[in-house]
Amino acid sequence: MFEGIHHVAIICSDYERSKHFYVNLLGFPIIQETFRAARNSYKLDLEIGNGSAIELFSFPHPPDRPNTPEACGLRHLAFKVADLNASVRYLTEQGVAVEPIRTDELTHKRFTFFKDPDGLPLELYEL
Repeated sequence: MFEGIHHVAIICSDYERSKHFYVNLLGFPIIQETFRAARNSYKLDLEIGNGSAIELFSFPHPPDRPNTPEACGLRHLAFKVADLNASVRYLTEQGVAVEPIRTDELTHKRFTFFKDPDGLPLELYEL
């Protein structure tokens, strides 16, 4: 029935800052950018591979995201990477704070977390 994740929607507080982070720092190609005048907001579609996308939205005055790590709702967004060390090194060189690398006790795969400009937890998970 399900064939994968089509997209993940993210609402940001500062569109230009988040656009720079996802496009220029993380390197996701732009599929389409749309300004929706009736909502005074942007919708930016970004390609993340395998037919999946991120929809980056800007809305005037969105409410704050609960910052408790175990709050109900989306916990984090995880990206597959082939070389975790290289990915961490790149992000660090770009000034992005990255947590220490850990090993998943169930899969024995390595992973780490970093945050987007609004504090959304993002994970790098090594294949």
